[in-house]
Amino acid sequence: MKLRLLIVLLLTGACASSQRYIPGTKVPDTGENREILRAVERYRLAVEKRDTPGLLSMASRNYWEDGGTPTGADDYGYDGLREVLATRFQRADGIRYSMRYVNVRLRPGNRATVDILVDASYSITTPAGSERKDMKDQNELVLEYDGQRWLFVSGM
Repeated sequence: MKLRLLIVLLLTGACASSQRYIPGTKVPDTGENREILRAVERYRLAVEKRDTPGLLSMASRNYWEDGGTPTGADDYGYDGLREVLATRFQRADGIRYSMRYVNVRLRPGNRATVDILVDASYSITTPAGSERKDMKDQNELVLEYDGQRWLFVSGM
């Protein structure tokens, strides 16, 4: 009995240690996870380039952003995202936007959630002149697969 238990424990340990991760992350290395993180990386690069048309093309028509306030006055959908990208986003300059991928979770309905740690900085012109802003934050990106590619549903 003890020998059988020892063999089971050794085999379980061997299986657990054979888990492969996407380099630089603790995200399991699967084809689907790689595809999702490629979509997120395209997003990250588009942010740094201030590529508004590119970012908008990555958003689902189902996009919805909850501003986190009880009133909902700062919530917006796809058209609101377009407005944010065309106005506030375009005022930023010298954007540095890095992410650390913490977790990818597949969800029902062809959706995935990506937990990220953001380390970013940018300059913005104010009435007082140019100001450099730094941001460190946790964020959750939600994407949906439309049959051809992963599109952002929230978190951009």
